[in-house]
Amino acid sequence: MLSHKIYPHSTSSHWVVFVHGAGGSSVIWYKQLKAFKKEFNLLLIDLRGHGNSQTRNSLGQLKNIQHYTFDHISNDILEVLDYLNIQKAHFIGISLGTILIREITEQHPERVHSAIMGGAVLKINLKGKFLIKLGNIFQSVIPYIWLYKLFAFVIMPKNNHKKSRNLFIREARKLYQKEFKRWYKLTSQLGPRLKFFRQKPSLVPTLYIMGEKDHMFLPSVKEVVIGDQLSSLVVVPNSGHVVNVDAANHFNHIVIAYIKGLIPQEYIDQSSPSV
Repeated sequence: MLSHKIYPHSTSSHWVVFVHGAGGSSVIWYKQLKAFKKEFNLLLIDLRGHGNSQTRNSLGQLKNIQHYTFDHISNDILEVLDYLNIQKAHFIGISLGTILIREITEQHPERVHSAIMGGAVLKINLKGKFLIKLGNIFQSVIPYIWLYKLFAFVIMPKNNHKKSRNLFIREARKLYQKEFKRWYKLTSQLGPRLKFFRQKPSLVPTLYIMGEKDHMFLPSVKEVVIGDQLSSLVVVPNSGHVVNVDAANHFNHIVIAYIKGLIPQEYIDQSSPSV
């Protein structure tokens, strides 16, 4: 079972599950803990090979697995919920974590109250495809952290992204080379899976919260939200891809309000449907 940590609330019946991105860990939610603990029960998870999950004996069975799938990894998350007897939750993800949440909503929509997608990945643009091809060429001959640093600088290039960039690079150093390769192979599954997600409307209420400067992923999210009646978009000014770190207070205010059904209309992007 994945490493996880819970923060019970004395009166709330609502659970919020945080899902980090590739190379990160549950540490990336440190700016959310104080605000969210006041409102909900929290569950923070470290994905396979990330954070404390790489050191747990229960993950020994995964060492010989060469090919991960999004289905397998999303089921890891549900296994933790089942263990804790959490039948239904609000899911908050960042970057690749949003893909796993969408996978859960497709396979088990009855388990999801709402999906909050920070820095959501719905399409890989030409720059992203070039990076993936570059990684396929060099992943076996150079240390994975060099590739990760390159990706981090391309996705989060601005000076005000430095804190987010450094945080993810620091957490990525905890991965092993073989584990990185297992996760990197998931890129071969991205194209068809993301195309399916773009073409099919959400099955649960979904909030996309994106940084204004998230140049690689914001355009495709704007396109998708227009045709999805259960989805809304909030664009956070002066923020990049890792919006929960770049603009933590804004992120916390909007997401807590959304979960409680109180999000102000003025925050909703005008190109998206109303909540």
